[in-house]
Amino acid sequence: MQVSHSRDIANFYVVGINYKKTDAAIRGLFAINPSQYEQLLSHGKSAQLNDLFVLSTCNRTEVYGFADHAHDFMALLCKETNGDLEQFKQIAYSKSGEDAIRHLYQVGTGLDSQILGDYEIVGQIRNAAKFAKQHQSLGGFLERLVNSVVQVSKLIKNETSLSSGTVSVAFAAVRLLENRVPGIKDKKIVLLGVGKIGRNTAKNMVDYLGTSNITLVNRTAAAAEEFASAHGLQHAPIEELDPVLQAADVVLVATNSPQPTVLARHFENTSPKFVIDLSIPFNVEEKVRDLDHVELVNVDELSKVQDETLQMRQHEVPKAISMIDEHMQEFLYWYRMRKHAVVLKAVKDKLTEIHSKEIQQQKNSAGFQLEDIEEVSSRIIQKMINLMAGKVRRDTEKSDQYIALINDIFEAGVNQE
Repeated sequence: MQVSHSRDIANFYVVGINYKKTDAAIRGLFAINPSQYEQLLSHGKSAQLNDLFVLSTCNRTEVYGFADHAHDFMALLCKETNGDLEQFKQIAYSKSGEDAIRHLYQVGTGLDSQILGDYEIVGQIRNAAKFAKQHQSLGGFLERLVNSVVQVSKLIKNETSLSSGTVSVAFAAVRLLENRVPGIKDKKIVLLGVGKIGRNTAKNMVDYLGTSNITLVNRTAAAAEEFASAHGLQHAPIEELDPVLQAADVVLVATNSPQPTVLARHFENTSPKFVIDLSIPFNVEEKVRDLDHVELVNVDELSKVQDETLQMRQHEVPKAISMIDEHMQEFLYWYRMRKHAVVLKAVKDKLTEIHSKEIQQQKNSAGFQLEDIEEVSSRIIQKMINLMAGKVRRDTEKSDQYIALINDIFEAGVNQE
């Protein structure tokens, strides 16, 4: 299906919200889960918006792609989420063209993250683009741009210290447990949800806290069992969630449910708990915060966890920006050359058409001989000159520009002064 809007870079947009202007509760209203994402892409195609992808994380929800107006993406996103379009317009940001491109580079390299240098975000971008491509909603421009962002992100991670220390929500959770829960190695820990954030959190607890006293609970039991077996942990079926939570000292929730999965009733008449909700939207019921014996921390509070490497990471920002500038210029050069290639191919096709017609006309003439080919070539050249001259005559205001350009392209060497 052909889209109505231009694929010119001016029609490339990003619209979204992030942690800078909205808290986690509001971001949860506009978060996109996989089923909503699939529906959004389907509705996008119906509206001739079939070159886009959606980035939805605990810190942001953003739509990148080509459209006539930023509003097209705002309406598409709000149609699939629990948020209100008018509310979204008030809190959302919108960028277009090179500003939108630069924004994706900054997001993908952790410069725009709530935790500076976040190295998980680039994987989330890659997965979001892959999902869109699998549903035939990712064009060549976006795929090339995402690949460039992934490349510069790896370069920055390997050649700077931007991603040292506490640079992810999963690792921030571990640092918080280390500082706030005495004797963490001896505590009973329950991790609900073994998606990417859950798995990373579990690995960090094993590696940095030196504990394996972790019980995994997941809606798909096989996923929890497989991960637990590979890392020497325990697992329990979702049907045993109530007693498992009651027995726990620490609960980490990394599920991807549209509704809370951990409720206040799970902690009635239990021992004290330390609960971390890593989910957007929140998957721990807000009433849990009212329980005197339970301490609840969400992703916004967690993202305030800093460490001694923060100042060093901030010093690496100029170096990272310089690397982004270099890769962005390479991408924009590719884009311009891609546009030129289309024009040059069209010119080649036009010249081939003139050549073929002239040759065919002469072949159809009586008495055409092979030695007449020089005369035929002369006629072809003259027709090409006539095409250019005709354009110059019709557009007198730009005639000097056209002549100067032709002189330059063919290196004629004529002094026009």
